Amino acid sequence: MLALFRDLFEHQAYADAAMLNAIRRHEAAARDEPLRTLLHHTLLAHRFWLHLSQGLPFVPEDESKVPESLDTIATRYRDTQARERQWLAEIQDSDLNRLLESPFFEGKRYTVRDGLLQVCLHSQGHRSQCASKLRALGGEPPSLDYVLWIKDGRPAPAWPD
Repeated sequence: MLALFRDLFEHQAYADAAMLNAIRRHEAAARDEPLRTLLHHTLLAHRFWLHLSQGLPFVPEDESKVPESLDTIATRYRDTQARERQWLAEIQDSDLNRLLESPFFEGKRYTVRDGLLQVCLHSQGHRSQCASKLRALGGEPPSLDYVLWIKDGRPAPAWPD
């Protein structure tokens, strides 16, 4: 199971970087506040589950501020996914069963596995929304299918400079 999560998160990093690059290449999309807010929301949820799974503090007041710059968001995506990759390389399959609790889900407990799956599915859904928004603004979204990523040799993410 852990090998599958590692693959899914490697693909996710690739897909996020490709989407961010496509948005940056299109001037109207790069300036679009709702699109930037959606990207930030996706990252916010990603960071929440990552912090919870790693036992790190998560300060909503700090995390919830939408950056004014797409470059800042891209940097936070890259940094978050680098930390995540390192953490996923170190954990064991047994860690996936560890229970997580959060004041945001009072009375509910989730496993690390649940949190990781939530990040993957949540991000996938919002990348689709970003692709639709980019197309509506006249841009061209990248092809982000998992099988195409595999066919292309599982390329590493090409993060914006």
